[in-house]
Amino acid sequence: MSLCKDCIQGVRHEGEPQGKLETIDGVACYVATPTVDYPKDKVILFLPDVFGIELINAKLLADDFATNGFKVIVVDYFNGDAISDEDMNSPSFDIKAWFAKHGTEQTRPPLDKVIAKLKEEGVTKFGATGYCFGGRYTFDLAFENIIQCTVVSHPSFLRIPDDLERYFNDSQAPLLINSCEIDQMFPIAAQAKADEILGNGKFTPGYKREYFPGCTHGFAVRGDMKDPLVKAGKEGSFKAAVGFFQEHL
Repeated sequence: MSLCKDCIQGVRHEGEPQGKLETIDGVACYVATPTVDYPKDKVILFLPDVFGIELINAKLLADDFATNGFKVIVVDYFNGDAISDEDMNSPSFDIKAWFAKHGTEQTRPPLDKVIAKLKEEGVTKFGATGYCFGGRYTFDLAFENIIQCTVVSHPSFLRIPDDLERYFNDSQAPLLINSCEIDQMFPIAAQAKADEILGNGKFTPGYKREYFPGCTHGFAVRGDMKDPLVKAGKEGSFKAAVGFFQEHL
């Protein structure tokens, strides 16, 4: 498996994060908590792209979910070694070498530790929203029925059609896919296959796919807000995610 050039391209967004950096069973996390009363037994796991919990874009998105009434945990499964935003758009960054050091054996254990600790603290219902790299783990958690609601935006590393068929057969979590026009990691053919396998009421827990024209892989978290189509895609994918969690989590 490998990442595409769009996995490390994008625009750094502006804003002031409202959440806090916390350590959960030894794992660094960014935690966004609603300022109003919210169900303490529910959490959204925000599974970030290769820029991890440090990129302000991820923090601002997590804050936005919290504004809509969900406690959000952004997990640092890169163990403090996410790609720096200084390397965003860098043609010289060796993404293959980075990825070789961040395989399943390094990145899955921190995620499992956080989930186990949250369960100990009384969380019984998990949603997950995964972006690019995080899309893979969102599917894996759904396969194991650890999560009860799944949202992925421009997911990477999915095996098509195998993972879609496994989702249909093994998962009970309703699934929303935010897709786009230009995506090497989840191209148009893969999008059509998802609809074929899961759509038209076939996947009874619930399936929905949104499509955003004029957008490229990464749009939902690293899109250029100066581009009207990308802005519409970024905002539309977030709105779709919130609505899906409100309905199914």
